[in-house]
Amino acid sequence: MGKVLGGGSSINVMAWVRGHQNDWCYFAAEAGDKSWNYESVLDIYRRMEDWHGAPDPKRRGVSGLAHVEPSPDPHCLAMAVVKGAESVGMPSFDSNNGRMMEGHGGASILDVRVRNGQRQSAFRAYVTLYLKRPNLTVLTHALVTRLCMQGDRVTGVEFHHNGKIRRVGAGSEVIVSLGAIHTPKLLMQSGIGDADELRRFGIPATQHLPGVGQNFQDHVLVPCNGVSGSDFAAQPRIVCDFLLEERHMALDTPVLQACVLPTPWSTPEVAARFDIPEYGWTMCAGVVRPESRGRVRLTGPNPLDPVCIQTKMLADSRDMKAAIECVELCQEIADSAALRPFVKRATAPGILGGGDLEDYIRGTAQTYWHQTCTAKMGRDDHSVVDGNLKVYGIERLRIADGSIMPRVATGNTMAPCMVIGERAGAVVKADHGL
Repeated sequence: MGKVLGGGSSINVMAWVRGHQNDWCYFAAEAGDKSWNYESVLDIYRRMEDWHGAPDPKRRGVSGLAHVEPSPDPHCLAMAVVKGAESVGMPSFDSNNGRMMEGHGGASILDVRVRNGQRQSAFRAYVTLYLKRPNLTVLTHALVTRLCMQGDRVTGVEFHHNGKIRRVGAGSEVIVSLGAIHTPKLLMQSGIGDADELRRFGIPATQHLPGVGQNFQDHVLVPCNGVSGSDFAAQPRIVCDFLLEERHMALDTPVLQACVLPTPWSTPEVAARFDIPEYGWTMCAGVVRPESRGRVRLTGPNPLDPVCIQTKMLADSRDMKAAIECVELCQEIADSAALRPFVKRATAPGILGGGDLEDYIRGTAQTYWHQTCTAKMGRDDHSVVDGNLKVYGIERLRIADGSIMPRVATGNTMAPCMVIGERAGAVVKADHGL
């Protein structure tokens, strides 16, 4: 859960993926606020980016705080995969952002948040410059345990630090940014959530919001392994390819993703069953428009009680259909002429089909670490925040993290989460005349 300064942006694969234009149009429609549409968000991206690739003034910014560049020194395998994708009918692009996120998808080398070989976290970009400001305190090794309330008004937060419970008051408002797991947990333990759920643990309900913890979404990852003739892992260049394709459904947004790693990725059980050696490569087949919806629930009333995460991964049959198509697409690309120099033999899932392939997918499916949507923005009965990120029925409380997405964005989620942060900053400045 990114328990480090910078959160998930400090421990991820550094992929800068903006989300598809239709994601943002959907967000705007759900919120009833055009400030979330693609045109508005494109302005935010231009403002926040410091782009070090091919100039594209219409879509890229060059003077923002977020350093972004094309993957430096792309791996030879990555280049071959792009060629392989072209051979099966997918268009290729210079960047996985820009035009590629406005159409039906394609293949590209990833843009990354890396500068001179160093990871660029959100904390590094936005906070380190201002650590000496007297109005900023960064307190590490602290666990926020509860929102302090007076009726339906938030007055501050309670947190655990150095073995003691401490409280800090809020002069104007509180902004929660704990992510898709801990944000709903904090809300529920503060009496904001489904009243029946809270009653199970003796928590008085301050505000009945049945959508808190609901609508959990994540991208499904299914590893497809191949054996090469050399040990890629011994090479210092580790670059992912990004693939988007929409072929099996009449949708306006790509539904499949494949991230390519120059190293094998499997569980010990799968490695033993399919004889996967220590060297090789992996196409991480992904479902980026899941229909399944899970839930985050409390297991007890205390802050140290763990949450129960019911992912419901692949519960909807449409997600299994998409996963099968993505695995088959990965196999099709792996069989292309461009990949032949890198494929000594295919391993998992190999030639499996039908029910055996479904069993393989269910047995190896895992998270892409893109958990989102558990305090969604919208206007229906299960929405938690409005278009200005204010929590319904609660005064002086906003949420600014991936939990507010109405649906998970297409692709890796760091960039959309940083847009949410930028948008939160803008509305707070406007509301307080800053």
